[in-house]
This record gives sequence, structure tokens and C-alpha cells, in this order.
Amino acid sequence: QVQLEESGGGSVQAGGSLRLSCAASGRTFIGYVMGWFRQAPGKEREFVAAIRWSGGSTYYRDSVKGRFTLSRDNAKNTVYLQMNSLKPEDTAVYYCAVRRGSYLYEGPDEYDYWGQGTQVTVSS
Repeated sequence: QVQLEESGGGSVQAGGSLRLSCAASGRTFIGYVMGWFRQAPGKEREFVAAIRWSGGSTYYRDSVKGRFTLSRDNAKNTVYLQMNSLKPEDTAVYYCAVRRGSYLYEGPDEYDYWGQGTQVTVSS
């Protein structure tokens, strides 16, 4: 049974930083992709970034490029989303998700397993 657990959310002021973690368990994730998504109140869930577990290739939505960085620790089965220069519009519940395969899809429906989410609040 695949399980994903996010952590690291919190409240920061604009310009601040947070590092989210997603600890994955239940199988080996070689050949999988992990995506990060976010959902603000009243809005649809949107893609943030994704990383290939094998090789570490990454892909980001335009609005977070240069501010957010994905990395992974294979030994810990954990992916990190370092978020710098946070803006109020980054406020949302952040979710990690995994899908089998190598393509870095943006659509939430392409992902098979999801974590419970962690709240990120950025105040101006």
C-alpha cells in the first residue's frame, strides 16, 4: 500500500521560505514520478512541480520557476519542495502525489496516490 505523508507547512510572511517534505512508503519508487499540487480555497487543484524519481529531472509551473526547487533523498524515499520568496498567492494546501511512469504530467488525474496535504499560508 503506497502511503505519502507531507510535512513542513506553516505560516510565513511574504518573502519567506518553507521546505515541504513528502515521505513515501509502501514500495520502491524507481520508475515513478512525484508531483506537487496545491489548492487554494474556492479554486481547483493546480500543478506546482514534478520530479522523476530515477534521474531527478524536474518540471515547474511558470509562476514558481526560480523560487521553488525540488530535490529527493532516495535513501529516505523523501522528496523536498524548497519554497523561497513566497508570495501571498502561494497560499494553499499543498499535496504530493505519485504516478508510475516517467512523464512529468501536470494533470492531477494522471496521479494515482495522494497525501493528505499540508497548509501553507503566506501573509503580506
